[in-house]
Amino acid sequence: MFAWYTTRGNNMMPWLRGRVLKVLRSARGFCGPHGQPPPLLDPQNIVATWEAISLGRQPVPEYFNFAHDVLDMWSQLEKAGHRPPIPAFWWVNGMGAEVKWNFEQLGQQSRRAANVLKDTCSLQPGDRMMLVLPRLPEWWLVSVACIRTGAVMIPGVSQLTEKDLKYRLQASRAKSIITSDSLAPRVDAISADCPSLQTKLLVSDSSRPGWMNFRELLREASTEHNCVRTKSQDPLAIYFTSGTTGAPKMVEHSQASYGLGFVASGRHWVDLTKSDIFWNTSDTGWVKAAWTLFSAWPNGSCIFVHELPRVDAKVILNTLSSFPITTLCCVPTIFRLLVQEDLTRYQFQSLRHCLTGGEALNPDVRDKWKSQVGLELHEGYGQSETVVICANSKGMKIKSGSMGKASPPYDVQIVDDEGNILSPGEEGNVAVRVRPARPFCFFSCYLDNPEKTEASERGDFYITGDRAHKDKDGYFWFMGRNDDVINSSSYRIGPVEVESALAEHPAVLETAVVSSPDPIRGEVVKAFIVLSPTYSSQDPEKLTRELQEHVKRVTAPYKYPRKVTFVSELPKTVSGKIQRSKLRSQEWGETRGSPRKAP
Repeated sequence: MFAWYTTRGNNMMPWLRGRVLKVLRSARGFCGPHGQPPPLLDPQNIVATWEAISLGRQPVPEYFNFAHDVLDMWSQLEKAGHRPPIPAFWWVNGMGAEVKWNFEQLGQQSRRAANVLKDTCSLQPGDRMMLVLPRLPEWWLVSVACIRTGAVMIPGVSQLTEKDLKYRLQASRAKSIITSDSLAPRVDAISADCPSLQTKLLVSDSSRPGWMNFRELLREASTEHNCVRTKSQDPLAIYFTSGTTGAPKMVEHSQASYGLGFVASGRHWVDLTKSDIFWNTSDTGWVKAAWTLFSAWPNGSCIFVHELPRVDAKVILNTLSSFPITTLCCVPTIFRLLVQEDLTRYQFQSLRHCLTGGEALNPDVRDKWKSQVGLELHEGYGQSETVVICANSKGMKIKSGSMGKASPPYDVQIVDDEGNILSPGEEGNVAVRVRPARPFCFFSCYLDNPEKTEASERGDFYITGDRAHKDKDGYFWFMGRNDDVINSSSYRIGPVEVESALAEHPAVLETAVVSSPDPIRGEVVKAFIVLSPTYSSQDPEKLTRELQEHVKRVTAPYKYPRKVTFVSELPKTVSGKIQRSKLRSQEWGETRGSPRKAP
């Protein structure tokens, strides 16, 4: 499908210090006598420098550009024989089509794409571009092209409605958008209301009036492009938050916050090396897709992508069996689907490390996966505003149900509503210290919303909006979003605890727990449950009692759901997170709003 094999010279990173700098000062400094690379040109030294910055042990350079300083570096290392002969990018569609690029090919094609953005779309450094594509190779090309040109990428998921697109295009004032056939009609329906939108790129094998065909432009574009010199604090990406509790906010990240912020977690949580092939099933519009890009490629790893038009457990399991994937990351919901299959029918010859995040992991899912596959699920926790906040790193003792420990360089604490640090075992706000020094791997601000930016901090801490407690060993235990915690007869109940208990029952496919009004207790626990197919025909009243008794057995009895409703699906954001706020509003009524939380 794609095959590009030319070479191109490259100026090396001006900010590397010490012994590595002496070797890397010129494009000709890679080969010593007889064409052999000098011994100091060691990927471990280079990645160690990036890792030290990521951990806060070395200062962030004034200038940094991920495409130039990382990807082009690996292209040179690859040509010098310092990387195994595996792709840097490997895409399949499950029907025989396949794309493989090494770092040199990725560099060449991303320079072509950069010329399309610069010359055809007239994008200048700082201009904004929306990327709303399914899992197609062009998403990764255009992401890198944005970095090369200094354009700010704004990823979005393919499920965005006309209303979603209009809100995002208007709020961001994006000058360009790239999307596929399925989304183009929705963009056309609202583009007249988006005056900033100047160019529309279509990833397709056909044409559409008013759109430029990206694939045709890419074939004609030059492979010569001079990467823009960006400062570390220049904007790189904008993400719209999930909007679980209101309209989505624009979260801005810098060239360094994402470009260097994931190197350490890529090494210690994802456990990546230059020999690994990493598959994250995340949608391209989710931050986890960017997390993969910025953790895998600095470590020289291969990013594996399956087009996966819809989530299919058998397709995922067959792919793991058919390809030499070493590292897998899925949201807990997908792992829940996977463990319902007969995993003994599959052989994962290369798989060695598994990760999850994006929502709370129910302990029963972790236990089932470990017992059937023989591998731990290493849970991590972060937000659109951050990099990895907490994680169960490779080699660390895992406490089932815990998010793990704080991930450097963050100082993570549990604080009260005034920003005072609480003692181990006390429930409070998950918070990251931002004073006296703000971590570099942190969002710059909520764009055009200084009030929200200011309100996110209390005392010396950024408040995540999540509640948890920390035990005496430093492990964090997620309770729920601030607005999600239920106060029933003065008992504070985290919805995740109840959801985890319910999820252990084979009848429960998915569940969401919220508060519901009660004349005696003020509010009680209510569970909305999507049943497994084998239980869908059972008597609802009998099954309700069975599930209530089950929760009483596996957790504190006062936490059991006094109300249960069986539903066909749960409301979710476009990024796949359950919107408890909608269920809560449904229970309490739009006029009354949500219940008042105890101080």
